Amino acid sequence: MNTFTRSFAIAILLIAVAHQSGIAADSLTVTKRSRVESKTEAGTFDVITKAETWNPKESVIIVCDVWDAHHCLNAVRRVEEMAPRMNQVIEKARGQGFLIIHAPSGCMKAYEGTPGRKLAQSAPKAGNLPKDIGSWCYKIPSEEKGTYPIDQTDGGEDDDLKEHAEWAEKLKAMGRNPRAPWTKQYDVVKIHDGDAISDNGVEIWNLLESRGIKNVILLGVHTNMCVLGRPFGLRRMAENGKNVVLMRDMTDTMYNPQRWPYVSHYKGTDLIIEHIEKWVCPTITSDAFLGGESFVFKAAKSPRIVVAIAEAEYDTKVFLPAFAKAFLRKDNAYDVRILMDDPKDANKITGFGEALKDCDLLFLSVRRRSLPKEDLDALRDYLKAGKPLVAIRTSSHAFDTKGKHADGQDEWPTFDRDILGGHYQNHHGNGQTCTVTLAAGAADHPIVSVLLLDKMKYESPLSLYRSAPLAKTATPLLMGTIPGKDPEPVAWTHMAGKSRVFYTSLADFTNARYVLMLKEAIDWCLAEKAPK
Repeated sequence: MNTFTRSFAIAILLIAVAHQSGIAADSLTVTKRSRVESKTEAGTFDVITKAETWNPKESVIIVCDVWDAHHCLNAVRRVEEMAPRMNQVIEKARGQGFLIIHAPSGCMKAYEGTPGRKLAQSAPKAGNLPKDIGSWCYKIPSEEKGTYPIDQTDGGEDDDLKEHAEWAEKLKAMGRNPRAPWTKQYDVVKIHDGDAISDNGVEIWNLLESRGIKNVILLGVHTNMCVLGRPFGLRRMAENGKNVVLMRDMTDTMYNPQRWPYVSHYKGTDLIIEHIEKWVCPTITSDAFLGGESFVFKAAKSPRIVVAIAEAEYDTKVFLPAFAKAFLRKDNAYDVRILMDDPKDANKITGFGEALKDCDLLFLSVRRRSLPKEDLDALRDYLKAGKPLVAIRTSSHAFDTKGKHADGQDEWPTFDRDILGGHYQNHHGNGQTCTVTLAAGAADHPIVSVLLLDKMKYESPLSLYRSAPLAKTATPLLMGTIPGKDPEPVAWTHMAGKSRVFYTSLADFTNARYVLMLKEAIDWCLAEKAPK
């Protein structure tokens, strides 16, 4: 038997085996991701992945509410960015034998009499029609175990107010209702012969049952509302026994960063996906169909953090890289670059000026260093551009060398007052424990609310910095006291022009709550819009 004959015989054998086992020759392997509560550490969840092989003839993709317009302009922009990839996924799935159901809710009039609409309407009534399959589902019992991760009570719009008003006027001029402007599915996502069109839970369930469909993929918008709650959404499919998954890179939330937990829009989506993986159903990504990398919105790519370290008193050369590894680089949340002072020249931070060119957040731990003029100019340009800054301890006098700098070097003695919003005037003596408490009105601020200082004591062994009075544009978060002295602010936020700034004079890296505060400060500084 020659090589060609042997290969052909093996191929025929594989097809026969697949047919006998009920699996199509072009079966699809998906990797489902879910989160299961840890058996060793209460309150934490382990990420679990499981590979499954699906028969496309027993599988469906439901395209949820990918409308041709929306009242939120940013939501429209994100659909426009995501839709080409979404259509590629659907085209590939359709070619493999998946049923495609287009579900642009409230738009059935546009498809009246079409083959896709008739296909959905003509499916025979299922003998196992679930009781509530025709209604929205706002929560299933398993979700009672968790806490819903975002505040969406404002509807989740994240538009710039001026742009939003202009968009509403444009919709009016188009003859659309600015609150519900959708009329059909977005044209980039194509509807083909053999696809079904329905927004009706009963019709969709009948169609799935009539075709023996077990596996259901939901993609579309919006994850926290329609994708979860529609009659054909994740909750209804999960509670009624379908092998349902969310395609997590082909979805988007309605979440406004001005609302709790005051994270970026994309982090809000991540939190909803985590909630789904814990309590509703697993998720997959589009590369199961297309290969390569999963889809990421351009604005959601991992922010780049530059950590600049140039001090010799608090071991931040040891602590900050460890902090970055444990808290920032975890799950690729942030792209972190650590820069340190040159061993041969303490007044140079290797690569500093160049790194600021594509930096999304600068983290400073620096003490009394001059820098080459071009590097300090790069810092000034970075801040003029409105980019965020987190600074700790000695960074209040980071670039104040008291005039002792060489030619070609530069200093910034007013950096504390200009940028941090502080008023550093040295510190009280060492050896006195500093008691840290919440500043008045700060209990609900996301940076410090996690510290639970109203219930737990926080004491710092480090000397208390004299930083009062703060700038009027600063907001104190934590206060420090030592016996016989006036309280001093030890953590605050500040708006330096358009730059969002957080500073703390503490450096308690062995205190878990301090480390958590730094992580929250970074998230807050990188949020899309400053929470009120």
